[in-house]
Amino acid sequence: MELTWLNKLRIAAVAALGIFAIGVLAWPLAAPADPLSPVRASGISPSGTIALLLVAFGLGFAGYFVAWPHGREIGILTVPFGLMVWAGRAGPMRVLMQARNQPYEREALALSLRFEAVYWLLLVAAGFAGVLLAQYLRPPPKPPVDQPTRSYGNINTYLTGLLALAATVLVAHFSVGVLVQDVSMSRNLTPTQPPIGQIIFGVTAAFAVAAFLVKKLTNLSYLGPIIGSVFITGFAQAIYGNAQSIRQFAETRPATFFPHSALTILPIQFVALGTLGSIIGYWLAVRYDWWRKHESNP
Repeated sequence: MELTWLNKLRIAAVAALGIFAIGVLAWPLAAPADPLSPVRASGISPSGTIALLLVAFGLGFAGYFVAWPHGREIGILTVPFGLMVWAGRAGPMRVLMQARNQPYEREALALSLRFEAVYWLLLVAAGFAGVLLAQYLRPPPKPPVDQPTRSYGNINTYLTGLLALAATVLVAHFSVGVLVQDVSMSRNLTPTQPPIGQIIFGVTAAFAVAAFLVKKLTNLSYLGPIIGSVFITGFAQAIYGNAQSIRQFAETRPATFFPHSALTILPIQFVALGTLGSIIGYWLAVRYDWWRKHESNP
């Protein structure tokens, strides 16, 4: 898929659809009681969850036709663009930490955050399911020869996919530690809560790098890196957020200080921005391969 001006318009239309439908219209379903608090999956009712899944499915379905004949590649962006608005609209992680001074309270918070990313990934998956249904009803034209192809069902592919998933977690975790650092308030270089603009850039870029490497090294799609966004929080907690570290920071540091930059990022931010970054990185790798083949050696 070449990034022509027409495809840029398709991407803009899909982004606007997701931002308006989820970021604006569906906001009351997820809005926290305290406008300064972050958006949490635990704050959404079961009926609200069902409604969001239906909305996400419908947006994926509609996004496919909005971006047709490239709906399969572009339509999946609808839901993460909408979630990105939520990721930046409410409060940061430090609000949750400031409300929990005791070590046991922060341990319970860390455990709930570890699994919350699965909830947001389900919304992304519902949008993807809508795209697949739309593709089944109206298949796109036959792809050109240079269109990247994917293979499934081979045991080697699954093993490679697991390796790609592990590589994504490692690369994205390292990149987040580099790109989302905010140590300006700390005398001993302990990370503090970064601004939302830095989180948006850093997380998106981190997963773009991971997806680019996954495509180059394994020739797999962006699905592995997207799934990898679920595990970053748990991985960072396992290394830096164990019970001893939580107790030490609770007793000796202000709530705005964190053991690692990845712990300053909400699960919804990892999933929404990680999905967008993974898709960007994948297509950058495709474009790079095309450039190497057709343009680097005139």
